[in-house]
Amino acid sequence: MKKKVFYTELAYALALIIMAFAAAFTEKADFGMSMVVAPAYIIHLKVSEILPWFTFGVAEYCFQGLLVLITILVMRRFKASYLFSFVTAVLYGTLLDGAMYIISGLPDDTFIIRVLWYVLGTVFCSLAVSLFFHTYISPEAYELIVKELSAKLGCDINKVKTAYDCFSTVLGILLSFAFFGFGVFEGVKLGTILCAVINGFLISRFTRVLEHFFDFKNKFKIEKYFR
Repeated sequence: MKKKVFYTELAYALALIIMAFAAAFTEKADFGMSMVVAPAYIIHLKVSEILPWFTFGVAEYCFQGLLVLITILVMRRFKASYLFSFVTAVLYGTLLDGAMYIISGLPDDTFIIRVLWYVLGTVFCSLAVSLFFHTYISPEAYELIVKELSAKLGCDINKVKTAYDCFSTVLGILLSFAFFGFGVFEGVKLGTILCAVINGFLISRFTRVLEHFFDFKNKFKIEKYFR
């Protein structure tokens, strides 16, 4: 079977949009945010009590900016891709606030409906991450730090992703306890734990499917600017 061409620039754009709606649907379900965004979401809940303009999207690119700085320190070098990763975070945060506004009118008053939103959020998140892994354009800081650590350690990227997801889950729990009291789980619930367990598996499956049907190629000759 001849594979169809899938341009990496399109993969980047779709990944941004899909990831934004993934987070929005997960927040709508209220079973717990995905492990990667849980820390930013909890920070948003706390800070927005004082600063109403500190939206989920704003919290995302502020937190991801911190992750970019950590990546620079860990890798002991600076690359243009790290800066572009923060640009991606800002674009994602803006899209996230837009996605939350778009779906704000959808029902969430029954358990079945909330399960549907959770499933959509989890599946969309895994698909978006897989698409990010197929583009040269700098991904969000979450994916950037996974790719950089995977290359530095020589480990399978899906295993590194799973390890980071588990770390992010623990961080979310600690932040929830620190901000809202010990034993209070804000943003980190059963859905967060489930997502942490299956996210790496889903990403690897989406990657296999995408690579089975598509040949990822660059449309524009600008890859050198993202190195």
